[in-house]
Amino acid sequence: MRSGGEVVRGDDGDRVEVRRSAKRRRTVSAYRDGERVVVLIPDGFTAAEEREWVSRMVARVDRAAGDARGDDAELTRRAVELSTRYLDGRARPARVRWVAPMRSRWASCTPDDRTIRMSRRLLAMPGWVQDYVLLHELAHLIEPGHGPRFWALLAAYPRTERARGFLDGVSAAAQRPLADQR
Repeated sequence: MRSGGEVVRGDDGDRVEVRRSAKRRRTVSAYRDGERVVVLIPDGFTAAEEREWVSRMVARVDRAAGDARGDDAELTRRAVELSTRYLDGRARPARVRWVAPMRSRWASCTPDDRTIRMSRRLLAMPGWVQDYVLLHELAHLIEPGHGPRFWALLAAYPRTERARGFLDGVSAAAQRPLADQR
């Protein structure tokens, strides 16, 4: 494997881009970006550690994409759990489902029919980011806009700001506009 943002072939023939960061100390993450998998690793990793983690993370991204296709029941279960934990159970979606990647959104909510759609692009992201996006959409079932009352609903989730920063970073890396809704 090469590093430094170069696109290389993984063990299974996938295109893999490895990005090293001096700011990263221990964490490794990965996500699918079109036809390639982007793996983010600490700059201090050895070549052997890089190979091991790239292989592991590509498998995780592929597994996440495969496991969640059509697993709307698990997503609905998670929505109920998040609503109960952070919104006192007030958000009651009629339907929650995974959908094909959206062009400019991570998810969407239609308060009139109480449906939530989550972009499959989220599948390659950490669970706490997925939870934030799902909780964000659940909050729209209570408060449709992005005013102070809406943001107050999300204040209970401890990783709100971190998740927003993560999503902004992914958007910036993909050269997509940032969704600053505050």
